[in-house]
Amino acid sequence: MRKHYAEVARRSEEGVDPSCAGGASACCTSSCCEPAESDYPQSIGYDEEDISGLPDSVLNACAGCGNPTAIAELREGEVVLDLGSGGGIDVFLAAKKVGPEGRAIGVDMTEEMIELARRNAKKVGLENVDFRLGEIEGLPVGDESVDVIISNCVINLSPDKDKVFSEAYRVLKPGGRLMISDIVLEAELPQEIRDDPEAWAECISGAIDEKVYLKLIRAKGFRDVKLRSKKPYEPAEGYANSIQVEAHKPSS
Repeated sequence: MRKHYAEVARRSEEGVDPSCAGGASACCTSSCCEPAESDYPQSIGYDEEDISGLPDSVLNACAGCGNPTAIAELREGEVVLDLGSGGGIDVFLAAKKVGPEGRAIGVDMTEEMIELARRNAKKVGLENVDFRLGEIEGLPVGDESVDVIISNCVINLSPDKDKVFSEAYRVLKPGGRLMISDIVLEAELPQEIRDDPEAWAECISGAIDEKVYLKLIRAKGFRDVKLRSKKPYEPAEGYANSIQVEAHKPSS
């Protein structure tokens, strides 16, 4: 998986459209694609005005299934953490919303993605961003230090989602909130899809049942867990949905 996303990072600076290999699949990027222009970010919910100033190396690395910053209702001065930050698109949008008194942190397991995001940060000219190499099952972030956690089509890839939500709860301040976009299942996947490496890269094979997903979040102590949106995920229509979830850590 690291090798796959390292290739995504490399090709994003070559002008390759990340959706060109998988149709509507955001997570899949092929090594055989030709450079291409794409309106993919807009198609999954990014406002054209918000992303208009971002360089191509940010947009080309966009590999999500929604726009969690659009539902995060970010406020100035808040600290935001993006789980699986990739080339940095959600970190940059969050950083603009929280302003110079706030901060946006991105964590990604792929060194090449972290390096890309840091180069992108220089291009964008934002100083209130911080990109850290690490795994979302063991976040390099202090206890109760974050106001908002966002994530875009990443948690489905984790082999230990229970640990991811446990870590999210740990680093959130009391009263903090979780706002994520992800892929969940509505029907059991055939074994041949489960075993297909490309289906893993397309954010399908690692997905779990929606009810189980929401139950894991609640089990960690989150309250007011609710779906903000749900729609069929085209690469696995009939089996999977793209959802946006909101959850809150109790104030006390």
